[in-house]
Amino acid sequence: MEQTLIVFKPDAIQRGLVGEILARFERAGLKIVAMKMLTASDKHLEGHYEGIGSLRTRKGNHIYNITIDLMKSGPVLAGVLEGIDAVDNVRKMVGGTEPKSAAPGTIRGDYAHMSYGHADAVGKGLPNMIHASADLSEAAQEIPHWFGKNEIHSYSNTQDVYTQPRR
Repeated sequence: MEQTLIVFKPDAIQRGLVGEILARFERAGLKIVAMKMLTASDKHLEGHYEGIGSLRTRKGNHIYNITIDLMKSGPVLAGVLEGIDAVDNVRKMVGGTEPKSAAPGTIRGDYAHMSYGHADAVGKGLPNMIHASADLSEAAQEIPHWFGKNEIHSYSNTQDVYTQPRR
């Protein structure tokens, strides 16, 4: 079993799409093992975006700053999903980072439409609904940044019958 971090960005919360998107993850067999809403501080967001594959290093100060501003424009809802190949499956369901070019059927392809060009033209962050860990290494770093061990729960669901080894 793998665990992966998801963070519903302020635009997903403001548009009232969290429940619909969470249902998609659950219907795919992923289990919600942690979830909380918070207003992320500068320090917390800095810790998140300066982790593996630092956003500032990859994209520069301008992109970093407008991303932080976007993430502070309202509350976020952070969660941990668990399941077989959870990281890859969640990334596939979320779709490409740029909503305009995300495939139809993905979360970003179905619910968002902005392009990098438009975001750059208006000088704002790209509202793309949700963050999902890029790989296992990133998930391993991000999950403890957002959740304490006592905030992640273990429980059985009907899907577990099919994921346990045969005895």
